[in-house]
Amino acid sequence: MKESKDGIKNDRIVNSMPLILDSDDFKGDFSFDALFGNLVNELLPSFQDEENDSPEGHSSSISGNDAFPNGHLRGDAAKSNAPLFPEVDKLLALFKDSYKELIDLRKQIDGRLYNLKKEVSVQDSKHCKTLGQLEKGVDGLFESFARLDSRISSVGQTAAKIGDHLQSADAQRENASQTIELIKYLMEFNGSPGDLMELSPLFSDDSRVAEAASIAQKLRSFAEEDIGRQALGIPSVMGNATASRGLEVAVANLQDYCNELENRLLARFDAALQKRELSTMSECAKILSQFNRGTSAMQHYVATRSMFIDVEVMNADTRLVLGDQGAQASPSNVARGLSLLYKEITDTVRKEAATIMAVFPSPSEVMSILVQRVLEQRVSALLDKLLVKPSLVNLPPMEEGGLLLYLRMLAVAYEKTQELARDLRTVGCGDLDVEGLTESLFSAHKDEYPEHEQASLKQLYQAKLEELRAESQQISESTGTIGRSKGASVASSRLQISVSVVTEFVHWNEESLSRCTLFSSRPTTLATNVKAVFTCLLDQVSQYITEGLERARESLTEAANLRERFSVSRRVAAAAASAAEAAAESSFRSFMVSVQRCGSSVAIVQQYFANSISRLLLPIDGAHAASCDEMATAMSSAETAAYKGLQQCIETVMAEVERLLSAEQKATDYRSPDDGTAPDHRSTNACTRVVAYLSRVLESAFTALEGLNKQAFLSELGIRLHKGLLNHWQKFTFNPSGGLRLKRDITEYGEFVRSFNAPSVDEKFELLGIMANVFIVAPESLSTLFEGSPSIRKDAQRFIQLREDYKSAKLAARLSSLWQSSS
Repeated sequence: MKESKDGIKNDRIVNSMPLILDSDDFKGDFSFDALFGNLVNELLPSFQDEENDSPEGHSSSISGNDAFPNGHLRGDAAKSNAPLFPEVDKLLALFKDSYKELIDLRKQIDGRLYNLKKEVSVQDSKHCKTLGQLEKGVDGLFESFARLDSRISSVGQTAAKIGDHLQSADAQRENASQTIELIKYLMEFNGSPGDLMELSPLFSDDSRVAEAASIAQKLRSFAEEDIGRQALGIPSVMGNATASRGLEVAVANLQDYCNELENRLLARFDAALQKRELSTMSECAKILSQFNRGTSAMQHYVATRSMFIDVEVMNADTRLVLGDQGAQASPSNVARGLSLLYKEITDTVRKEAATIMAVFPSPSEVMSILVQRVLEQRVSALLDKLLVKPSLVNLPPMEEGGLLLYLRMLAVAYEKTQELARDLRTVGCGDLDVEGLTESLFSAHKDEYPEHEQASLKQLYQAKLEELRAESQQISESTGTIGRSKGASVASSRLQISVSVVTEFVHWNEESLSRCTLFSSRPTTLATNVKAVFTCLLDQVSQYITEGLERARESLTEAANLRERFSVSRRVAAAAASAAEAAAESSFRSFMVSVQRCGSSVAIVQQYFANSISRLLLPIDGAHAASCDEMATAMSSAETAAYKGLQQCIETVMAEVERLLSAEQKATDYRSPDDGTAPDHRSTNACTRVVAYLSRVLESAFTALEGLNKQAFLSELGIRLHKGLLNHWQKFTFNPSGGLRLKRDITEYGEFVRSFNAPSVDEKFELLGIMANVFIVAPESLSTLFEGSPSIRKDAQRFIQLREDYKSAKLAARLSSLWQSSS
């Protein structure tokens, strides 16, 4: 059709007739190029050929002639006078006609669009009107549905009420029928007492036991209730007293029948239990649940378990935990045995739980009875054999473990039994308070636990002291008759304070603390027990280190007594001096070691209090402060002993210094003869020996003491040394060369005491160096020597009196006038 239309168009164009264009030409995928081609194909056949030619062919066809820019060709075309584009007029006419037709076509389209718009507007108004009518109709329908729904609801409520009335009437009819039936059965039981032979077949038919049990329970409840009303003066259901007297007979007969029926069911339950017929057991248990909620069946089942009736099981429990008879059980072995036994018990209860779940209608109640029986019988029997509470009057000997063994056994048993309780709770124990029941097993032991714990700590302490004394005695005896002083020294060294012993005290306390935490459920109870246990530790450490310091002081006293014997008996001077010096140094070092270990022991206790004790005392107001005061009070006795011992140490050192000065200092040290020999500027032998002794003996003091204790001790020793040297030098006379040696000695002493780090002591020895100049300067220069230091004139005056030329130079009169004029 399109080709014929195109042919007609072309014919009209050729004949210069109007084109025929319609809207169909512009529908679909419109292409202007296609429309244009259809118009001009007939007039320009070459147009279509050029479109089909390739670019290369077009180029080659042009290249055959020389082309000019204006579009004219050379050759034959140039020779012709014909127009180059003869179809142009036809094309112009074609285009004009096409233009006119397109305008006409547009007008037609516009007219059609206008008509369509009018038609759409009309239809739209009709549609809106229709929709309005539909909405009114829908609203009417909704109202109708609402009325219908309300009507249906009303009808349904009426039907429900009718149904309730019918159901109530049916229930009443059923109740009446059952009541008639029950009265009939009740009359059967209302015969002679004990006469059960004339009962209906229902009560003797084994296949209808459940029904018979249910009816019997209902009859008994009814009869007992009616008798109760009669006793309270309430009118009887039966209507007269005679009926009530008859019901008493029925109640007795019903009770007998129920007992007989319950025994039959228990016998059947037992038989099924032996054969492991769970369905029959379940049926019997279900029926028996109507009698006292099935308590008899539950208790009967639990009581027949082998672990409660087999003696061998109980003996096996004892052997597993306690081992063979006669052997001493250790806490570790008991813990291992309890773990195995309690695991076996848990597994057994878990197996029983599976049977109970399958048999009983109320398995949680049976599990409660079973777990309670396990704890009260099997576990309790074992604990009675394991835990024998010792007497606090006659303590068990340490050779048998003492109180500590009992406490460790108690802790192990308590902890393992608590684990068992948790495991049984996981398996299932109904409403049983298994934790409370477990606590009750240990209540008798926990009531006196604090007293046993404190008594155990005291027993351990006494045993440790006896052990230390025995070791000391053995060492003392092994030395033979080496010498009384040497033997005493050895014994004293064995009885010195030991940090390891104090650490052992703390370890005992830590173990007790763990048991306090285990047995004390409430924070306040725990705080009270912890405070008591810590007080035991304070008493032990205080007594131990105080006695150790006192023993060390005894060695200082022995050394002092030895010095006294040496000073009285000069016949054995050399041997006595050697023994005195050795005893003094040994006792000094021994005491310093004791002081050092005492400080370390106190630090261990304080650290233990801060890390483990203090936080547990917080629940009780004032407990923490009270314990701190107790700790300070407990250590005060040790501090007093240490202070006295340090004073004795100073006395011991000064006594040895005085002995060395007395033995080694010679008169010629400070008044060398004027024989023309060069003066000796070295320190005197006495000074060298004293400094060497002090350096050697105070080495232990520098190590043992620290802080303010060290500063106070060395300051006191420096002051005593200064005073002792002053008194010592008062015994000698000095010439100028001797003064130089004295100055050298003072310098040596001063350099040594500077290690004390005591400024007051350093100042005193510096002043000594200044005063030593009184022996060196000429008499006439003495007046200017102390112009800048008036405070030492008194001591300087004493020194001046020791000058060799004091009398010959008449220094007394000269200085007297000098002091008076300066004052």
